[in-house]
Amino acid sequence: MSDSSARLDTLANSAERHLQELTEWLRIPSISSDSSRHEQVAEAADWLVKKFTSAGLKVELIPTEGHPMVLAETPEVKNAPVVLVYGHYDVQPVEPLDEWISPPFEPTVRDGNLYARGATDDKGQVLTHVHSVCDWLSSGQPLPLQIKFLIEGEEEVGSENLERMLPQMRDRLACDCVVISDSGQYSDGQPAITYGLRGIATYELRVDGPNQDLHSGSFGGAVMNPAIGLCHMLSSMVDQNGRIKIPGYYDNVRELAPNERDQWNQLPQDDQQFASAIGVDELFGEQGYTTDERRWARPTFDINGLTSGHQGEGVKTIVPATASAKISFRLVPDQDPNHLTEQLKEHLQAHAPPGIRWSITADHGAPGMLADTESRFMAAARNAIEKAFGVAPVLIREGGSIPIVTRFQDVLKCDCLLLGWGLSDDNAHSPNEKFRVQDFHRGIQASAVLWDEIGQLS
Repeated sequence: MSDSSARLDTLANSAERHLQELTEWLRIPSISSDSSRHEQVAEAADWLVKKFTSAGLKVELIPTEGHPMVLAETPEVKNAPVVLVYGHYDVQPVEPLDEWISPPFEPTVRDGNLYARGATDDKGQVLTHVHSVCDWLSSGQPLPLQIKFLIEGEEEVGSENLERMLPQMRDRLACDCVVISDSGQYSDGQPAITYGLRGIATYELRVDGPNQDLHSGSFGGAVMNPAIGLCHMLSSMVDQNGRIKIPGYYDNVRELAPNERDQWNQLPQDDQQFASAIGVDELFGEQGYTTDERRWARPTFDINGLTSGHQGEGVKTIVPATASAKISFRLVPDQDPNHLTEQLKEHLQAHAPPGIRWSITADHGAPGMLADTESRFMAAARNAIEKAFGVAPVLIREGGSIPIVTRFQDVLKCDCLLLGWGLSDDNAHSPNEKFRVQDFHRGIQASAVLWDEIGQLS
């Protein structure tokens, strides 16, 4: 039996312990956005420090202006690649609580799935790599490469401290490749490697009118209603086919290569099934593109929230004094969020109705990213996933954004591997978040094989 096969057998025999340890970690309510949970977030970091320390890794808890980062590393291996595993131990809030079948911080296995907040995003996924490395070292066998871990506690609130501190940590984090498991498979039974992410730009648009709410009978028709003005401004940004009307918005949009479109068209996408799964009668989007192309590689505009006037029970006939909207754009590679801000301001100025005052506040932004699909690390990941899952992975992009990935590329000058073990119905950020137990174990095995595969690249 080869060393690799023996290692996989050992991991399989430790499956019960792996799940038990994940359950322990998931019980800690490490909600980074909740100031009342500060001690629990620190407790989740300490749990990880103890896990690494017990396996013999060199570990440091790095303080920030917010929640700490955990940095751990295995011994250096001469003339071998260095891999950085990135993940996060903080989790999203859990509301609405009444929609959870079992309490969010009481991990429960039902129908082969582990339900808990953080199960797939990201404690369960990042722990697959932690288990594979710690078990390897605990066996007494040396790793064929050096592995560093950077696991932060602020990903769910924007990673501001990591972004700010990353240039100072460049030498300590120096690596050939970053491995991130915070995404998913293409579908049930079809693993994937994500090689592209859309970027993001978020804003709050505020419209002000009269100095107070006014009686709509006495003043309606005599002043511009800020809520109506806001609606005019928002509707000016997108047409009935989903195409964005901001002048110059598409100037730097990188078109899909023909081979990418051909490859994606071979994926088993079913629009009717997709629509049914999310509870809509039919899909909608930019004409001339498939659903996957729209989700992964086309820019978008969305209204994330609207606020104005009376929101309570019953009717209150007023002209509200203010109205506001939270909006976001998903960007594709080569689009610059800072340039978009200037385009957006010019467009809104041209479409703001008279009689109101408006302001736009930028929240956060990040460009899109692409990884090299022909790199030696990509080839190693393909082999590892196929050996663990029994199915060759497909190459996909992801419509969401992980802003720190582009920063890793810029600062560390490294390759990136986005290897997701989750499924699209894992309910990340929603009630009843889950992680399929089988995929948790297969993720651990794929991780262990990956270290073998990359180690051979010495």
